[in-house]
Amino acid sequence: MSRQQLSSAEARRIALAAQGFDRDRPGSKPDRRHFCRVVNALGLLQLDYVNVLVPAHLLVLWSRLGAYDRDRLHRLLYGCGRFTEQWAHEASLVPVSTWPLLDHRRRAHQMGNNNPLRHIRGRTAYLDAVLRRVEQQGRVTAGDLPPVAGPRRKPGDWQRSIPRWALEYHFARGDLAVADRLPNFQRVYDLPERVLPQALLLRSVGKFDAQRELLRIAARAMGIGSAHDLADYFRMSTRDALPRLAELVEDGSISPVSVDGWTVPAFISAGTRLPRKIPGASLLSPFDPVVWFRPRAERLFEFHYRIEIYVPAEKRKWGYYVLPFRVGDQIVGRLDLKADRKRSMLCVRRAHSEVGTDPRECAKFMSCELRDLANWLCLDTIHVSRNNGVARELARHV
Repeated sequence: MSRQQLSSAEARRIALAAQGFDRDRPGSKPDRRHFCRVVNALGLLQLDYVNVLVPAHLLVLWSRLGAYDRDRLHRLLYGCGRFTEQWAHEASLVPVSTWPLLDHRRRAHQMGNNNPLRHIRGRTAYLDAVLRRVEQQGRVTAGDLPPVAGPRRKPGDWQRSIPRWALEYHFARGDLAVADRLPNFQRVYDLPERVLPQALLLRSVGKFDAQRELLRIAARAMGIGSAHDLADYFRMSTRDALPRLAELVEDGSISPVSVDGWTVPAFISAGTRLPRKIPGASLLSPFDPVVWFRPRAERLFEFHYRIEIYVPAEKRKWGYYVLPFRVGDQIVGRLDLKADRKRSMLCVRRAHSEVGTDPRECAKFMSCELRDLANWLCLDTIHVSRNNGVARELARHV
């Protein structure tokens, strides 16, 4: 694509097309090909196991594919050797080819100041013993290791056991890899050589080469973005990203572009698609790449978004677990949802339409998505709290 100036609508369509929203959901049950297509297109799948509705990364796939078999997805992600967990954009699933690109980060990993392992007597010997246990006996979870007394916890400290801290330290350093996840979401660890292809473990990639390739993946996944947007995709500093982006411009992988209304320069990925329109509607996970970097979401959609899980209830503006709602190339509303599994009910605690959106049209589209979501989650009914005009209209449709 050789354009040097784009409208804001064109930028939105490019961004959504790069994320797979330029095609309808499959007409048949999604299979391995669909899962691989989505994860490879995204470059990574940020993991989040808050289960108010459904773990957020599962919703990312649902937004693009519709109802799918979650057991089949799990077997693909953890059983076929194509994907692995890594610290990428937070904890993420990535194609195994990304493992060598993150090696410089694993080697640079340092134990955090708040890590309770710092206060364990004989820390080095303990960490060596944990690693030796995996080497000799195979896969482990934190629950398989004997408990170890740690320092007294302060209010607000993460409630992790010392064995879990130890396993996660080895994982961050690359001494261990994640072989599986249990139904309770617990990680199962093993040695990398028993999880990943040997050729990838032997492949050495320099830091600058790795950063350039990560930015190339980010640009392809985002379609269009500023330097800060692209750097954030793999949690890179903009300072580190700028020289590598200049190299990508030089080799033709990305091109500078101006977007109407943007106050920052942008880059567009080579070969990106600009469809005439974006079809359909979808709920978006709070950790969907379309919205996870909030400044970009505001630039693209004029959509101010914050997660209010940690905001006191009386201070929340939108709700506890709020999902953006997309129709075409616009984000037109947001829904605060909860799956009440005991009552087999999908609860809509709040519903909102964005300024300039027709609430009745918005509610009509929302009702279709909510019915599909409830069916996928095997919830028998939908309950809408009628606390505003949009919610009352939505209740009428549901």
